[in-house]
Amino acid sequence: MASHAVLTSGAKLWRSLACTKSELRLDLTLACGQSFRWRETAEGHWTGVMGGRLWTLTQTDDTLWYHVYKHQDGQKWGSDRKRRAGISLQGENQGKSEKRFKGALKKEEEELVAVNSVQDTEEEEEMLRDYFQLHVNLDKLYREWGAADPHFKQISDIFTGVRMLRQDPTECLFSFICTSNNHISRIQGMVERLCQALGTPLCQLDQTSYYDFPSLNALADSSVEACLRDLGFGYRARFLQQSAKQILDTHGLQWLEGLRSVPYLQARDALRTLPGVGSKVADCVCLMSLDKAEAVPIDTHVWQIAKRDYKYAAGNGQKSITDKLHRDIGDFFRKLWGPYAGWAQSVLFCADLRKFQKLKEMPHLMQPKKEEEDEEEMRVVCKKTKIKMEENETVTHTRTK
Repeated sequence: MASHAVLTSGAKLWRSLACTKSELRLDLTLACGQSFRWRETAEGHWTGVMGGRLWTLTQTDDTLWYHVYKHQDGQKWGSDRKRRAGISLQGENQGKSEKRFKGALKKEEEELVAVNSVQDTEEEEEMLRDYFQLHVNLDKLYREWGAADPHFKQISDIFTGVRMLRQDPTECLFSFICTSNNHISRIQGMVERLCQALGTPLCQLDQTSYYDFPSLNALADSSVEACLRDLGFGYRARFLQQSAKQILDTHGLQWLEGLRSVPYLQARDALRTLPGVGSKVADCVCLMSLDKAEAVPIDTHVWQIAKRDYKYAAGNGQKSITDKLHRDIGDFFRKLWGPYAGWAQSVLFCADLRKFQKLKEMPHLMQPKKEEEDEEEMRVVCKKTKIKMEENETVTHTRTK
């Protein structure tokens, strides 16, 4: 049985691209509640399904490494090619003909494999760059947000490299419908069960089976609601099936991806017409799959951040987030952080998750800078004190005379 890839056991099986940890940190980006399909399968190694393929990712200080697993039926090509060749191997010269055929076939296969390998490498690198939106200069954004917002500057010194993923819109939408009244670990389990029940098998590693995300057609089938209720989805089962059916019946297969090319508010309002999709889910889908970097998803967690860290007072008497409060808090952060406000919000959201609190408890990360500042401050204080003392001595000496 195949095993999960590990960089130290065979670097030749991996490909890489230049990427510093200040531009991307896998441990924060893949585990902060954007996508629910990645697992840490070895220390610093993350395995998940993206673009219909199974990947393991890891990184060193300035390099992102990736390994793509082959599909289980990847060996079928040779036998199909032999049937298509149309060469008769019957008769007296069967042995010679078969030998010539095998030689020609082997050469053709080697040439095709070489071409496909180059094409696959280029395609997979482009998929990875697109998924992590590596064309966006995160270092520059962090500097801009830090200059505008002292609280962000303090947080960002620890939580570097939190990027916004560009996910498949279908996967993103139906994953976030599962997030209603839920927490990350439970959502991960639900999404995995959804893929096992309705998705296409990809491969098996270390007794773990991996599946592609279900298609809209699979999700829209009339049997899906009952199936998902049996799997523990509760009321969300109906939302999943009905949203898929409504998209197909009313809009068509390409509708979701087409929302990438319309303005943010138009895309958000269109998503809100679907069963189980409110303002928060719509903003998550806009931000994480539809290229709307200004979308700021607001839930009670983000509302608390706004009140606690930014003294945001509006809506203090309310018990729930109304549409107006959602819009007002979003506008507050958009004014503070600019056109990539949704990306900045994801850094603060990540920093507030319980699983990452230990990072804040590592004072050595900030200590050198803090010590330098303290020493400089002490030097200034001492210098001022010395000057003051010298002035006093001069005054006393003059009076004595």
